[in-house]
Amino acid sequence: MNPDIVIYLIVLLSLLLLGTFFSAAEMAFSALSRPRVKTMGENGSKRASLVLSMHERFDELLSTLLICNNIVAITAATVGVVFFVRLAGEEHGPWISAVVITAVVVVLTDIFPKSVAKESPERAAMFCAPFLNLLMTLLKPVNRLIAKLRKGLSNALIKKEETNEEDERAMVGQELLFRVEEAENDGDISEADSLLISNAIEFNDLRAEDILTPRVNIAGIPKDSTLEQMADIFMESGYSRLPVYEESLDNVQGVVHIRDFLKCMADESRPLEAIIVPPVYAAPTARARDLLGILKKAKSHMAIVIDEYGGTEGLVTMEDILEQLVGDIYDENDEVIEEFVKLEDGKHQINCSADIGKMFEYFGMDEDEEETAHLSTVSGWIMNTLGRIPEVGDTFTHGKLTVTVTQADQRRAELCVVEV
Repeated sequence: MNPDIVIYLIVLLSLLLLGTFFSAAEMAFSALSRPRVKTMGENGSKRASLVLSMHERFDELLSTLLICNNIVAITAATVGVVFFVRLAGEEHGPWISAVVITAVVVVLTDIFPKSVAKESPERAAMFCAPFLNLLMTLLKPVNRLIAKLRKGLSNALIKKEETNEEDERAMVGQELLFRVEEAENDGDISEADSLLISNAIEFNDLRAEDILTPRVNIAGIPKDSTLEQMADIFMESGYSRLPVYEESLDNVQGVVHIRDFLKCMADESRPLEAIIVPPVYAAPTARARDLLGILKKAKSHMAIVIDEYGGTEGLVTMEDILEQLVGDIYDENDEVIEEFVKLEDGKHQINCSADIGKMFEYFGMDEDEEETAHLSTVSGWIMNTLGRIPEVGDTFTHGKLTVTVTQADQRRAELCVVEV
């Protein structure tokens, strides 16, 4: 065999191997998990620390990979033509080169290495890191020039969209939720861990109006009540803390803890005013995270939510806030009320105090935001749809749902049955 052909073959195979290396490296650095690599680095892996450092300069890394890959591909195509012309002659060499080089480049130096690298991106990235780091150092002037050109073209051709801080935070939150969902689907985290992380991410957007106990459900103590009357209210409500009001719930004077009330009963000379703790007030739009901080600072477990007219809209307890993170918290005296109960024949019993958004999600339907923008509960939605106070037996259809009111009082619907 002609020595020149052997040299061209060695050069061609070397170029194809380099192409395989760069394709695998591109996929590895694109698919790796930063938390995993960071953990490896903290455990003493110098390669992992190098990978993390390079990943932080991902634009420069990607630019280096693209430059090297294109150089290799163009050079391989040129050498391939020369090789096959020498091997098969000028008549058949060029088209044989085109077919063979294309097939090899697509399958062996693109699809195959990327598939392998995706299976274990962290290992692949650590294997490629030292050589890539050297190439990034050598091509640093070229990468800087490309970065400046890219920035100039972006400013000239693309009008940057203005996004406020709230929108930016919302986008980051959605991206994190997506990543948590992907991790759960891949089996990296359990369903319970996924729920806890998702709740923590969504917690940032929660407001007092989203989690409050509405005024109609508040059990309160009139300020002029006797000790016996107060004892009856505590026994009937089952709560350990109750707001104290004067004349109406719009004028909450404070909060009484059952522990202090029992001390007052034991020592009747102790005035009732001495055990009333000043209330914490909050606006409906107050963030849950801020309200939690306020309650902790005030050493209080309850906040009265005030509407725009200064009246009482509802109340929020520290337990309400914590339940948004860890789920429902029950003690031995709590009555467990299920909001959605599946019955027979495609029917479901719905507690009308349930969130309207949760109900639509339960049935796999898109919520009509224009129709429900000012509503928060299923009861409010039923009343809004009927145009009057619901009565037992009222029925209406909404999309694929047939809703029948099965329990109601003089003010609202309490239970309904929904048939799909």
